[in-house]
Amino acid sequence: MKTVICPGSFDPVTKGHMDIIERASKLFDKVIVAVLNNASKHPCFTIEERIGLLRETTGHLSNVEISTFDGLLVDFAKLRGASAVVKGLRAVTDFEYEFQMSMINKKLCPEIETIFLNTSQEYMYLSSSVVKQIARAGGDISMFVPEEIRDKIVDRLLNM
Repeated sequence: MKTVICPGSFDPVTKGHMDIIERASKLFDKVIVAVLNNASKHPCFTIEERIGLLRETTGHLSNVEISTFDGLLVDFAKLRGASAVVKGLRAVTDFEYEFQMSMINKKLCPEIETIFLNTSQEYMYLSSSVVKQIARAGGDISMFVPEEIRDKIVDRLLNM
C-alpha cells in the first residue's frame, strides 16, 4: 500500500488545496492530509478547526485521513509509514521554496520522496492568504473555498 503525506497549514482550506488532495487520492492508496501545527505562525483557525474543516471537505474521499503534526515532516512521514510527500505547486516562487525543502528532507531522510503536483490552472492564483483578505473585506469567497465550509470561514474572518 502506497501512503503519502499531503502537508500544509490549511488556514483555511481552499479549492486549490482540494484539487491537490483529490488528485493525490486517485494516485495513491492512502493520503494523509497533515495539518502543520506551527507555533511561529498565528493562524486564524485553531488546529482543531482546520482539521474539522478538512474532514468536512474530504469526507467523500475514502482513502484520505486527516491528521496533525509538529516537528519535522520526514519524522511524521516515517512514523506514519509514508513513502512520499505530495506538494502542490502554483508558481515558480512555490517551486523555489518547495525544491529547497525537498532537498533538505532528502538529506534528513533519503527514503522519503517528494512529489510535486501542479495546481490546476483555475487555482494557480489562489492562496489561503487571498481568501482571508477577500473575506475580511466582505467579498464573496464562494468561488475559492468548498461550499460546505464557506459560511464557517466567512463567520470567523468577519468576526476577528
